[in-house]
Amino acid sequence: GTTGNPKGVVYSHRSTWLHTVGVMTADSLGVSERDVILPVVPMFHANAWGLAHASVAAGSGLVMPGPDLSPPALAALIEQERVTVAAGVPTIWMGVLPELAGRDLSALRAIPCGGSAVPRALSEDYRAQTGLPILQAWGMTETSPVASICRIKSTLADQDEDALADLRASQGLVSIGVDFRVVGPDLDPVAWDGESRGELQVSGPWIAATYYDDERAGESFTDDGWLRTGDVATVSPEGYLRLVDRTKDVVKSGGEWISSVELENEIMGHPKVAEAAVIGVSHRKWGERPLACVVVKPGEELTKEEVLAHLEGRIASWWTPDDVVFIDEVPKTSVGKFSKKDLRSRFEGHVLPTDAG
Repeated sequence: GTTGNPKGVVYSHRSTWLHTVGVMTADSLGVSERDVILPVVPMFHANAWGLAHASVAAGSGLVMPGPDLSPPALAALIEQERVTVAAGVPTIWMGVLPELAGRDLSALRAIPCGGSAVPRALSEDYRAQTGLPILQAWGMTETSPVASICRIKSTLADQDEDALADLRASQGLVSIGVDFRVVGPDLDPVAWDGESRGELQVSGPWIAATYYDDERAGESFTDDGWLRTGDVATVSPEGYLRLVDRTKDVVKSGGEWISSVELENEIMGHPKVAEAAVIGVSHRKWGERPLACVVVKPGEELTKEEVLAHLEGRIASWWTPDDVVFIDEVPKTSVGKFSKKDLRSRFEGHVLPTDAG
């Protein structure tokens, strides 16, 4: 985790080997001897998503990015080393995209992305510029980490582009060997209707079953051995997972939950927005209301009114942020995720217009 005292996740040689084999399967990343892998993720974080292990097992090329993770340097590596699979978090790919124009990317076949939800607009920007949409994956240190990946089933491939783009924005199907359930507050499984929400729980041969010498293990694992991920999810009738938020990041307003991730994705669909993070801010009547923290693209100008107008018709009206603030950058954790903790601390005393007086 990125907050509080770290917990030691227990892996075994068996779990790491089985995860490696899982990553090599065709409906995961399909790593083979013919590939050149570029993991733009730190080795200290879940072993660079297990990509280094998969590369060695398959005998593929492996390119380590080194200390220069600037967008120009990464774009040059992808072209010069004929990279076929380049993996990183969304913030990495946001920066790299403008640097790819005019480069030879003919070797590139997959851009796996995880760590946080990939905005649909970012994935579609990559599809427009490179011919490849971002391949959304999901996992956490406790899942070794790859637990699901968004491949389009053959039975769904003939949908229109809008439907396919929406599907690609989900976390996809769980990996072979991984089992999952989404349970409501009563611990009963929710319906696979793409709407009902609950906590995602997983189990499997490379899913951790405990923490090393840590009494907090009881908080994260159920009595019957499932990992409580802390993610709020829905499941489509076809089995596609969609994470709508972290339980700690949802905006709890008037007894209802507002997904900060869904709001962020819609705001980042605005052509003038570089990044956006949504947090809950204290409100006397509703408990919490959403505050949108927005980073504007260089050279652009944007107003609060434009952001709110962009959201009209895209979200439920009561989800509309009560305020919009413009910041220079969204703070990041050591692994490139948005640091909501830092934003909550920064705006702890922020008075919303709807709560003034």
